[in-house]
Amino acid sequence: MSKKFLSRIKPRHYPKPNSSPSNLIISITPSLKKLANQVCQILRTHVQWEETVETRLSEEEVVPSDIAHLVFDRIRDVHLGLKFFDWVTQRPYACPLDGFAYSSLLKLLAKSRVFSEIEAVLESLKLGQKLPTAEAFDAIIQAYSESGLVDKALELYWFVVRTYNCVPNVFSCNYLLSALIKDGRIDTALQLYDEMVIRNEGSENTCVDNYSTCIMLRGLCKNGKVEDGRKLLEDRWGKGCIPNIVFYNTLIDRYCKNGDIERAYLLFRELKLKGFLPTVETYGAMINGFCKVGDFKSTNRLLKDMNSRGVTVNVRVHNTIIDARYKHGCQMEAVETIRKMIENGCEPDLVTYNSLICGSCREGKIKEAEQLLEQATNKGLTPNKFSYSPLIHVYCKQGDFDRASNLLIKMTDSGHKLDLVTYGSFIHGLVISGEVDVALTFLGKMIERGVSPDAGIYNVLISGLCKTGRFPAAKQLLAEMLDRNVQPDAFIYATLVDGFIRNSELGEANKLFKHTIESGTSLDVVAYNTMIKGYCKFGMMNDAVLCINQMMRSRVFPDEFTYSTLIDGYVKQHDLDGALGIFSRMVKHNCKPNVVTCTTLINGFCRKGDFAGAEVFFREMHSSGLVPNVVTYSILIGSFCKEGKLVKAASFFEQMLMIKCNPNDVTFNYLVNGLVNNASTTISNKGNEKSMFLDFYLKMISDGWIPRTAVYNSILVCLCLYGMLKTALELSNKMVTKGCLSDSVTFATLLHGVCLEGKSKEWKSILPCNLNESELNAAVKYSLILDQYLPHGIASEATPILHALVEDYRVHNQEVNSLLSFS
Repeated sequence: MSKKFLSRIKPRHYPKPNSSPSNLIISITPSLKKLANQVCQILRTHVQWEETVETRLSEEEVVPSDIAHLVFDRIRDVHLGLKFFDWVTQRPYACPLDGFAYSSLLKLLAKSRVFSEIEAVLESLKLGQKLPTAEAFDAIIQAYSESGLVDKALELYWFVVRTYNCVPNVFSCNYLLSALIKDGRIDTALQLYDEMVIRNEGSENTCVDNYSTCIMLRGLCKNGKVEDGRKLLEDRWGKGCIPNIVFYNTLIDRYCKNGDIERAYLLFRELKLKGFLPTVETYGAMINGFCKVGDFKSTNRLLKDMNSRGVTVNVRVHNTIIDARYKHGCQMEAVETIRKMIENGCEPDLVTYNSLICGSCREGKIKEAEQLLEQATNKGLTPNKFSYSPLIHVYCKQGDFDRASNLLIKMTDSGHKLDLVTYGSFIHGLVISGEVDVALTFLGKMIERGVSPDAGIYNVLISGLCKTGRFPAAKQLLAEMLDRNVQPDAFIYATLVDGFIRNSELGEANKLFKHTIESGTSLDVVAYNTMIKGYCKFGMMNDAVLCINQMMRSRVFPDEFTYSTLIDGYVKQHDLDGALGIFSRMVKHNCKPNVVTCTTLINGFCRKGDFAGAEVFFREMHSSGLVPNVVTYSILIGSFCKEGKLVKAASFFEQMLMIKCNPNDVTFNYLVNGLVNNASTTISNKGNEKSMFLDFYLKMISDGWIPRTAVYNSILVCLCLYGMLKTALELSNKMVTKGCLSDSVTFATLLHGVCLEGKSKEWKSILPCNLNESELNAAVKYSLILDQYLPHGIASEATPILHALVEDYRVHNQEVNSLLSFS
């Protein structure tokens, strides 16, 4: 219905303000009502009803037009109503229907959503210059709004405002407001609402109610205008609008979804101060907000508050908490969680079980996940793809394809059609476990059963083929993907580019990368980083810099990985100035360097022989809050050892132990080779940088131990005294494979480590002791030296244990000698 058409419907000239036909009084006698009911019954029960109705109306001396509006109001069946309308209007010498009859027919049509007939009736009204009642327009506006025909509803709304100088009834307006909000037209909804508010002032009829305001509040919140919603609430307070808990729930929920927990909680406190009682929805919104940020302390406080107020925690709230705890890495006891829920009167639903099954699989509790699935089934719940997929995925990951297949069969037997999610989970699990061929076979079965793979599944398979060096097969799969009209996304292109680079085909990688850009595919920072990494790998630094310039022109901004890769590339080309230039550019663009960035630059300084620069950069790294990792320390230790700067190397080794940075085999090899290769060098361990590591090493060398044995034992001493017993025990086992057998010093050192961890009573289950009397005495000697390294106030039980072993050995020897002399 066009605006042009509406403008031609002319209102009849009734005296204002009662201009609507609905306000005219028509005498409806009981006999007329009875007759209308009889006519309706005839219409329903007689196939050839026209003659019967004509006879009955003649008997009562009533013309059809006099009861038409009553029939339309009562008939309910729209098809019978239209047939009656056609009969009444097409009879010879028929009296024309009035506005009331047309209005009743329009209401019947609106109720049945017969919009084409509504248009036709309105056209008839236009030709007869008749006007429907406002109630008829209310019904049509509601019907249009509910059916999503928002523009038609809005057009009628403004027509009613102009024609009757009032808004349609509040129910129709609320339907229209809801439709506008749903259609995303918040500004138009606000204009309509303001009109309703203005018309409401001084009007006998209610033009706006609490629900109208609530609709607008939800709309504003949905569109991210939470503060506007709150202002609307404050402005309307007391002006025919008394906000209730639903208003507060809407605002709190939106604040929480926006991550503004502080404002949500202030509003939560405010509603309680104003005398409103929080509902389970109020608590649920707040708990959801706290769960999102991992604030489970506040969540528990709210749960206690709910309990004290007698508000039952529903399954939705429980599910929110369970899901959040898993997402934030909290340990969950699934069985205990379900027990507590049931104990508190809340029956777990399928979402509960699905969350717990998924969480148990992530934590490796496969048996528990299987029991949960069985328990859900026994409770009458029907498992879905989200119940089965986590188990299928973990079975594939473990290489247990029989169980994964059995679960798939169970799914299909239960009436579940395998969809993209389930197939994707199975294929992903197969690829992770290295079974790419099985995954490809499964892809074929998936296609045979009519499930089309998406770009995500192809990406997993292509990635698996590239990582196993099967690059031709990956390219073939890409061709198959294109044949099936599945367009590759940025991830697939990045995977293929990475595959070319791994296969040393930089030229092909470059061609594909350029093709991707030319095809209009939107590349992200990961895709650009892949290509930059390839250029750096082959020393093509100019191309790498051009690539970073291109990505910035495409409004894709480099991250710390981008810059770190470039810096590493320059360092490997022995171009420290180039690396520092990229570092300056990184800082200039407000990209914060990470540990990898700084470690790479430290490596650059060391490669150039600029150890002073390396130390300066190391201190700057510390001062900026970055914690050096094992690679950082190993680079410094290895570089100083190669240059014969053993005091510096030892100093950095002890620094890393102080901050509990676990050294690895690379670190140990640097120290061993550095000291063994410089065995003839005079080492001065004096001054401010006196090292426990070197002190012990020099003592052993002066006692005649070979350098390799002395180094390994000195490393063990530092590990044990800095509380790294596990690493020390692992190293002592590796020493044997390197031809450095455990000796009295090793035993004394490890015994100190065991005792310092409070395991002095368990030492026999941790350390084997095969020392003879002289070796035990040597262990006592070195144990006393180790006691001197202990911090003031800390004692070790290692030396007393060794003394006791020496004494036991002496007593045992005496007994043996006595027996021999007696015999």
